[in-house]
Amino acid sequence: MNKAELIDSISEGAGITKADAKKALDAFIDTTTKTLKKGDRLSLVGFGSFSISERSARTGRNPQTGKEIQIPAKNVVKFKAGAELADSVN
Repeated sequence: MNKAELIDSISEGAGITKADAKKALDAFIDTTTKTLKKGDRLSLVGFGSFSISERSARTGRNPQTGKEIQIPAKNVVKFKAGAELADSVN
């Protein structure tokens, strides 16, 4: 499912226009991004939680040449599924 299909599904499920569904989805994405940028965690009970984890710098290899390269440290987004979501998928 892509973003347009998700907007269609939200629109049908909530009984709102596609324009309103797009605004709601965009607001959710924007709020989630701002929350994670601040280093905070976003928890949606039953669905899951988004958090930031720091990945340290490390040495890797260029697969084409085999030379060692330095991979810089960076923050990565983690998602942990909630119990209800995990149960409904299985």
